[in-house]
Amino acid sequence: MSGNNGNRMNGRTVLIPRMSDEGAVTFAAAFRSVGIKAEAVAPSNARSLELGARHTSGDECYPEKVTLGDFLRAIDEVGADKVAFFMPTADGPCRFGQYAPYLRKVLRDMGHESIPVVSPTSSNGYDGLTEHAGELVRTAWRALVSADAVRKLRLRFRPYEQHKGDTDSAAEASLDDLCRVLERQNLDQKARMKELVAAMERTRDRFQSVTMRQEVRPLVGVVGEIFCRLSNFSNEDVIRKIEDHGGECWLSDVTEWVWYTNQQHEERLVNEGRKFSGAMLKAKIKGAVQRRDEHKLLHPIHHLLVGREEPHGVEDVLERSRPYLPHTGALGEMVLSVGKAIYLHEKGAAGIADISPFTCMNGIVCEAIYPRVSADQGGIPIRVFYFDGTQKSIEQEVGIFLQLVKNYQRKQLDAKGLKGVLKTTAPQWGVDQRT
Repeated sequence: MSGNNGNRMNGRTVLIPRMSDEGAVTFAAAFRSVGIKAEAVAPSNARSLELGARHTSGDECYPEKVTLGDFLRAIDEVGADKVAFFMPTADGPCRFGQYAPYLRKVLRDMGHESIPVVSPTSSNGYDGLTEHAGELVRTAWRALVSADAVRKLRLRFRPYEQHKGDTDSAAEASLDDLCRVLERQNLDQKARMKELVAAMERTRDRFQSVTMRQEVRPLVGVVGEIFCRLSNFSNEDVIRKIEDHGGECWLSDVTEWVWYTNQQHEERLVNEGRKFSGAMLKAKIKGAVQRRDEHKLLHPIHHLLVGREEPHGVEDVLERSRPYLPHTGALGEMVLSVGKAIYLHEKGAAGIADISPFTCMNGIVCEAIYPRVSADQGGIPIRVFYFDGTQKSIEQEVGIFLQLVKNYQRKQLDAKGLKGVLKTTAPQWGVDQRT
């Protein structure tokens, strides 16, 4: 670590928040690749909520309570002298920008101001993580892409698995495999990419070995606040509940946010009169390298995700959001959620679930916009699911939502003259299953 943080890191383990199980473990492996001890924070539990609630007032959003509680639980379980916390930040309207400063305040109030908080920012696309910035940022990006890929395969296959648990076993084995490559030290980037591609090929083989049922299920697009939609604990495992009620989920990835922060960084440079500058050149090169890495890593599994292709660029999402929330006037996840909801509908989604923390401004703004979006997209059901750790009727709410989704899918198929024609929505190697 740079500056004074370097000396304070001796003997400590950097704990990565579980914004997603997949991303936290691969991101921690990337840190280990440059000699920094790092692990995903322990899975959240009731104790996390208890500790988080004890040190928040209720004005903070739910993800803040969960992440703060996870970190405070680590102090109790591991020791204040053994941990450091990774908490990135961002500009814009979201309270996420206050997470890191508030975490530092709580630690200071508790007498733990010696615990380092590593906090890169979205204003420069999350550069400058450590003195190993170049190497770590490159490996961390590959870690996020790999984690998103495993999650995407998990959600594509799990609803159709013949034997319960086979898909999760394939996913966990693949994550372990990828982490072994990501964490290796003294490995140049070319060699690491070659080994990561080989690990993705083994990932492909594991998932292809899962025995599938041939079944028709409606596709549900999942958007919303990035932490809440990706944290199974925070959202009461709502995606698995949607699967239990007969749906398949297409969940917006972590990397979508990275592409968005890149776009915002370039737009900021243009507004500052630096369209033709060294900073812009650096940003363009960074984006090109990231896109090339992403293409290489996803190539081995491309045929497993036919019909589930992501947009060519975040600009495609922002353009779809423009009639409702122009990205030049609105910022953050609200813009991405609205634009991605429309994209997912175009790709065959029969319903959209927006997963957001209770009182989240992004969720509230989107909820006000969604009726118009739904009307413009043929009446597709769009439901905002809010979470604050006190849900009592989520199972019933999901069941009602899925019934609306199935009815919409049936009407769409009837309108296209496809009733009884579509035989399966399970993955088929090399066959486009779009409806």
